[in-house]
Amino acid sequence: MSITADLSESVAVVTGASSGIGRHFCTLLADSGAVVVAAARRAERLAKLQRADGRIVPKTCDVTSSADNERVIERAVALGGPHILVNAAGFGDAVPALEHPVEDFRRTLDVDLTATFEMSVLAARAMGERGGSIINIASVLGLTGSWPVTQAAYCAAKGGVVNLTRQLGAEWAERGVRVNAIAPGWFPSEQTEEMFARKDSMRWLKRNTPMRRVGRLDELDGALLLLADDASSFITGQTIAVDGGWTAH
Repeated sequence: MSITADLSESVAVVTGASSGIGRHFCTLLADSGAVVVAAARRAERLAKLQRADGRIVPKTCDVTSSADNERVIERAVALGGPHILVNAAGFGDAVPALEHPVEDFRRTLDVDLTATFEMSVLAARAMGERGGSIINIASVLGLTGSWPVTQAAYCAAKGGVVNLTRQLGAEWAERGVRVNAIAPGWFPSEQTEEMFARKDSMRWLKRNTPMRRVGRLDELDGALLLLADDASSFITGQTIAVDGGWTAH
């Protein structure tokens, strides 16, 4: 089923744009008519995205760098935006908590949570009285624990994203800046590639997902376009789980 929205008057920013969900959302927003500032560290992948669609504007960015984040938003402003921000940058290693170095824990928080906060603040300031939509990519592991997968840092960071979304959604509501989140379940990405390649892992995922399968990236399209479009004009501070029922049991 094709889900569409007319975003032809919009400028969007997507972080984590070089792979997985971020890359998919760049293409989706561009296909919906938006000019998309695609931000990520891997310049060659961003260039490939631009070659595929001229509405995608590459901007090399490490989201833990304030200077890089400011340059991304400045580029969006120069293009007439931003109207939409998708905070999709993130990662998380599977390491037992007792063996997880504190510096690595901090790095996960920096990428997944602190950068989401900083980029959201920069975008909200730039949106001004016009308002706009900020969409944070959380995770079902921000709503539940990950056991038996050992991802304490990722769970903590994504749980922080969920509650940050609530707070900013309420705090900026009068500004006309809506802040919502999508919490994907298990979808194909660089982070899940190794897990998805293992038969025992896939059996476990299917057994514990009520729909008995993992998700397809296009099954995130409806939630993203709803939140990006004015159809969600009275929705803020919310997290939509797109997870095949994972958090329902």
